[in-house]
Amino acid sequence: MSPAPRVVSLVPSLTEAVAVTAPGLLVGATDWCSHPAGLDVVRIGGTKNPDVTAVTALRPDLVIANEEENRAPDLAALRAAGTEVLVTEVRTLDQAFGELDRALRACGLPSRPRWLDEAEEAWASFEASGPPLTAVVPIWRRPWMVLGRDTFAGDLLARLGVRHVYATHTERYPRIPLDELRAAGADLVVLPDEPYRFTREDGPEAFPGTAAALVSGRHLTWYGPSLAEAPRVLARELRAAHR
Repeated sequence: MSPAPRVVSLVPSLTEAVAVTAPGLLVGATDWCSHPAGLDVVRIGGTKNPDVTAVTALRPDLVIANEEENRAPDLAALRAAGTEVLVTEVRTLDQAFGELDRALRACGLPSRPRWLDEAEEAWASFEASGPPLTAVVPIWRRPWMVLGRDTFAGDLLARLGVRHVYATHTERYPRIPLDELRAAGADLVVLPDEPYRFTREDGPEAFPGTAAALVSGRHLTWYGPSLAEAPRVLARELRAAHR
């Protein structure tokens, strides 16, 4: 029997997916890989600034990455050092399901995990309730940045009955002045707790008179085991803001 592959993940979503499915495969992950709790692997820096030398020192059989979250020069450096790198692209929910299956199989897993089937079932059976809503969805402040075109989070929101105002913007994460965001005429502002940690005290006050939905960034932006409960969690958080 061949030994299990040694895997390093440069993406929090993929880290959780591998660690939950096959504990023991991961030997390294980024400082931002917070799930599952208590993950005991070597930390190799951030998603945007991984320590390439530290990664190669772990002698991984495979590094799993993402075209948006990781930088091309870092991935090129890993390949130049002789490391195999699998790069995912996830801009829609359907694409997420396909890329998760591909990444897990590349890690040597012969069959789909149950949580992936459950996630697909949860989204296939979900039906948005209430009238469609429009939203501004900041992901950062100082400067203000929002969801634009062609984003995974935007696709999830659309399936939940929420169209974000900048869905057709030429950029994927445009910088928009606050006064323009306020004047966009949105029904609500959706404020995730990552990548910027919006809270009740930090975010809603910038949009007086507009309902604010504080939502779980992990459920809105991660593609992994959290997808199974994401429609229920996000729908509840959105409904709580717009009653």
